[in-house]
Amino acid sequence: MTKFSPVLVSLALLSNGASALAPSKVQSATKPAFNAQRVAFNSMAAASLASALVVGPMANAADMMADAPSFGSSSLVAERVTREGLYKEYDVDMGEQDVDDARSTYKSAKETKTKKGKYTALIAVLVVGSFIIPMAQYFWYVRDDDSSDRFFNKAAAPEPEPEPVKKKGWFGK
Repeated sequence: MTKFSPVLVSLALLSNGASALAPSKVQSATKPAFNAQRVAFNSMAAASLASALVVGPMANAADMMADAPSFGSSSLVAERVTREGLYKEYDVDMGEQDVDDARSTYKSAKETKTKKGKYTALIAVLVVGSFIIPMAQYFWYVRDDDSSDRFFNKAAAPEPEPEPVKKKGWFGK
């Protein structure tokens, strides 16, 4: 919500002046230059939207504090183990790991080798098909077109005659 609050505030402020950009008839001189009731309403709407955007994230802060972990008597205590590190000893809480699954899910090398031919054939069919199908489609579309034959069999156009040389005047012009 906080990411969008500057955008929403700017949109609310722009909506106040949006009517100025719309084409309209020229108002007659008997009407006032601006509608005070409309300006007041739009300003109040913008102010209430801005205050809701500013106060909104603060109201969610109380909910976030309610989710803070409590380390009371109902918390589970993990087994504490001392390990030796490179520079010193350190204590580690050993509990049941439920975040990361470190089991290997790769297939064995034998199973990979036995199915390699199937996938190689599939890739070959897809690659060849990606070249052959568009070519076949192109030749299907142009099979009755003789424009290339007309272009290549066209007789050469004769060269245009050169312009006659103009006689030079008094000063070589």
